Amino acid sequence: MSALPNDIRLDDRHPAVADTLDVVRRGLRAKPKRLPSRLFYDERGSQLFEAICEQPEYYLTRAEIALMREHTGDIAATLGPDVRLVEYGSGSGIKTRLLLEHLATPVAYVPVEISRSALLDSVATLSTAFPQVPMQPVCADFTQPLRLPVATRSPRRTVIYFPGSTIGNFVARDAVAIMQLMRAEMGDNGAVLIGVDLKKDPALIEAAYNDAAGITREFTLNMLVRLNREVGTDFDLSAFAHRAHYNPMAGRIETTLVSTRQQDVHVGNEVFAFGEDEAMQVEYSCKYSLEDFAELAHKAGLRVEHVWFDAEKQFSVQYLVR
Repeated sequence: MSALPNDIRLDDRHPAVADTLDVVRRGLRAKPKRLPSRLFYDERGSQLFEAICEQPEYYLTRAEIALMREHTGDIAATLGPDVRLVEYGSGSGIKTRLLLEHLATPVAYVPVEISRSALLDSVATLSTAFPQVPMQPVCADFTQPLRLPVATRSPRRTVIYFPGSTIGNFVARDAVAIMQLMRAEMGDNGAVLIGVDLKKDPALIEAAYNDAAGITREFTLNMLVRLNREVGTDFDLSAFAHRAHYNPMAGRIETTLVSTRQQDVHVGNEVFAFGEDEAMQVEYSCKYSLEDFAELAHKAGLRVEHVWFDAEKQFSVQYLVR
């Protein structure tokens, strides 16, 4: 975990252990059982996700970075000068670096990330590369309303940047709710710049979430490692298997942790029974047509004004306004 320069202050709103424990209990009481994908991202989970992005099957990151390299000049011109760039889920910051290299006189960069270690590492790297850009990191759950830090000078507009197709991790109702939060936070003159994975050959999609090296399996199971360590659950990792398959009717990858035998899991003084082959939902990865996503944005009070694609049209970055 990197230390921040002395002139950068971390706004730390990381959820408390008690909040995580409550989320786990509610998820295990649900039928079917489910846990939110944000629980993947402790320090090890963030490292494993970066490793997933480097796997040959994982087309998403390669396509998005290729898109950004080709179109960032046009994207930056569309955003204009004096932007406050607010990024949800800052991760390693590779795509952000490309954007900051082209933005004219950005007012501030505000990364919002649930993983404190990933946030600190990213900001430490970017602050060295862009010493002229004020950095205002916020460690928080971006699915909840945010109180953005006050910028040192007034921005011409606030742009919410949401790369990496993370919007696909939410069912339609929740995706609309998140985009409504974006709409509120960007203000009247603001915009959203969002990565959206597109529908394509189901075999190509499914392979991306079942890499031959088993990194995605390790990433999924690491959620249980984290919960055992942080909230005192007693998940037996050897008794759960990673399963990810594409549901063509819903247009999404559905990732579950599957119990390989009958077993009990303890959470404090509560006991939760798992049957053999019982699946616990841990992540969705929705894929969209352009029409599907435009309709979703419309429900949030947003309009798609521009779309950029990679050369093979596997992935899109979309520019949304009120």
